[in-house]
Amino acid sequence: MSKQKGEQEQPINPSQWKLHQPYNAKTVGILIVLFVILIHTGKNTEVPRMISSTFEWAQDLVGLKETSEIGRGTQKLAEKMFPPVISERQELSRIDDFDPDNLPLFSHVEKEVQIYKEYNTDTLELEEVREEKEVLVKRFGYLVHVIKKMYDSLEIALWGTIIAIIVSIPLAYCSSANYAPNKPIYHAARAFVSLLRAVPELISALFLVLAFGFGPVAGILALGFHCAGFFGKFYAEDIENADRGPQDVMLAVNAGKIKTLLYGVFPQVFPQYVAYTLYIVDRNVRMAIVVGIVGAGGIGMELKGRFDMFDYGHVCTILIALFVTVFSLDILSAKIRQSLIKENNK
Repeated sequence: MSKQKGEQEQPINPSQWKLHQPYNAKTVGILIVLFVILIHTGKNTEVPRMISSTFEWAQDLVGLKETSEIGRGTQKLAEKMFPPVISERQELSRIDDFDPDNLPLFSHVEKEVQIYKEYNTDTLELEEVREEKEVLVKRFGYLVHVIKKMYDSLEIALWGTIIAIIVSIPLAYCSSANYAPNKPIYHAARAFVSLLRAVPELISALFLVLAFGFGPVAGILALGFHCAGFFGKFYAEDIENADRGPQDVMLAVNAGKIKTLLYGVFPQVFPQYVAYTLYIVDRNVRMAIVVGIVGAGGIGMELKGRFDMFDYGHVCTILIALFVTVFSLDILSAKIRQSLIKENNK
């Protein structure tokens, strides 16, 4: 603000300067207590072993150590995981009504020799047996299967997010201190939101699988209920922190709480709500894999089955598909946020 004509600037007295100390005896004491707690918990969680093993691995990588436990493990795993499996092989004898003149796209038939040991009851010895069989090779068969399963997980994540939004809207209204009908409802809503957040998706998915059986319904509900706890908390806090000016004006003309929320609060918090929703969608895509492991649909069931059968090449294909999906969603989320920022700046 410019000075008015004739107004003189008052000199600042150096004796009035005051620089607050960044730390004091209380701060040092708190830091010492936290350091002792970290040392105690670190011993219980084997943090020293983690640090020493990681240091040995780093020495192995730069050539200062011949080998390390982590290096040997990662090398074996890498040998089994690469190259990723994208094809699918199926014995012709197991295909019903096989038509050699009508093969699937990018498929062919080839002969495969299988060698295994068999016990001979006459000689009482193990003998090598060679068996030749014909198999149908679908060049991109497993990749197509993974894409379909990944699409199922995306659907589970999407519907889980939708259910979370629907459940969280009344919870957010009742959990905001300035709009809750009364104190008992406010505390009950806050407690219920905390309960939904406290139960992990994997635990609720286990019970929902028992109730609804194997399939995507259990996964959708597990993700929806857990994320409703997050949405209920975040939405309510944004409502409480919204600018009171537009709300006071609308309440002064008897607009009512619902209209005040729609026209005085919602335009302020909408960009942040979109950011929350995009994050939860991204999170639910990853968590749909986890809940699928316990039978709640999606690609998680495929991942668990392949891992149990030590088909690490198939596991690698699934992980690559997951990375591509999450990375694509991240790019899409960034574009949506940028468009919202441009709209708000107009």
